[in-house]
Amino acid sequence: MAIQDTRILAGLAGSFSLGVLLQILGCVLWHNWWPMLTAFMYVMVPMPYLFFGGGGDSSYSGGSSLVSGWIDAGKFLTGFSAVGSIAIPAILYHADKIAGGALVIELAAVVVLGATIVAFDYFSQNSDSSGFSYY
Repeated sequence: MAIQDTRILAGLAGSFSLGVLLQILGCVLWHNWWPMLTAFMYVMVPMPYLFFGGGGDSSYSGGSSLVSGWIDAGKFLTGFSAVGSIAIPAILYHADKIAGGALVIELAAVVVLGATIVAFDYFSQNSDSSGFSYY
């Protein structure tokens, strides 16, 4: 593994750790653990995409309409779950279950973790990086 790959992985690990820290701080600082429901959505977001074949082999993309329909359903459910990561803190704030500061920190955690995932996807598909692909 090259030095550049190690730096990228260290940056991604730091970014992921910051997102998890923000997630936990959103709960601890206001003595309210309702915002931790968002962490459940972080686990649920990639599941439909993986179960319906979107994360697998790219040879399915040109296949039959039935296979394409399942992949599209997986992408739709993944997007639906991703919206839930933003909607859960907003709904909890609207129902007066969490404070405004907790909402801001939870949304910052969503942005940081989302940016980490996008950066990991970008760097893992970058052809200049040797041996960095994990899937």
